[in-house]
Amino acid sequence: MLKISDFIIPDWPAPANVHSLQTTRNGGVSTGSFASLNLGNHVQDDALHVAHNRQLLSQFVPSEPVWLNQVHGIDVIDAANADCVPNADASFTTRHNTVCVTMTADCLPILLCDTAGTVVASIHAGWRSLCDGVIEATVAKILSTPNLKAGHLMAWLGPAIGPSAFEVGSEVRAQFMAKDAQAEFAFQSKGNEKWLGNIYSIATQRLNNLGVSQIYGGQQEQFCTFTDSARFFSFRRDNVTGRMATLIWLTPPKSI
Repeated sequence: MLKISDFIIPDWPAPANVHSLQTTRNGGVSTGSFASLNLGNHVQDDALHVAHNRQLLSQFVPSEPVWLNQVHGIDVIDAANADCVPNADASFTTRHNTVCVTMTADCLPILLCDTAGTVVASIHAGWRSLCDGVIEATVAKILSTPNLKAGHLMAWLGPAIGPSAFEVGSEVRAQFMAKDAQAEFAFQSKGNEKWLGNIYSIATQRLNNLGVSQIYGGQQEQFCTFTDSARFFSFRRDNVTGRMATLIWLTPPKSI
């Protein structure tokens, strides 16, 4: 039922041994508000449907993804050493065939890898975790690997709520600007203390601040979860809805 054409394949120049997939809402067995490839088991969907959907996904990945209990924080775990379903909003690994995954339905999924194909990470950047520093925390974990520098990293920004749909109040804008003044340029006024926020722009600012300049994806309107109901779940649009998965893993480099 689930076909490769149901996925979005990240378009970035990652090394050949770095593999990544972005699911859409298509290709599964869930029904109603969760139709059809809901991968979240915390959203009131039938548990058997979620299990079936995850089984369908399993044919496309080398091992069971290391699912997280995402709490809109900045904790980052080593997926190779994860127990059960850890509370975290990002994971990384240097181990082959260990699958890092985050789930979203408007929040911004971010994938990271290095140019040598030795480390990968998946980040759940909801506005709170993005504001509080989940990108910075993940990059710090990755750069604890010997001989890695920020300039060796590249990022892919996946489907999220776009800048024409992400309406927030002045207090949200103020929180971002308190962390980094340049966030001002990621918000457009709608009047009456309402703003349209561009989380792609903020993520790019944060990555650039860290020295990560190779940034791909981020098709803001093309990948807007709020406006494209045929392909994407959106919590802000539907409230009761499913979750998509953004996955990345390493395989051993092919010997020459």
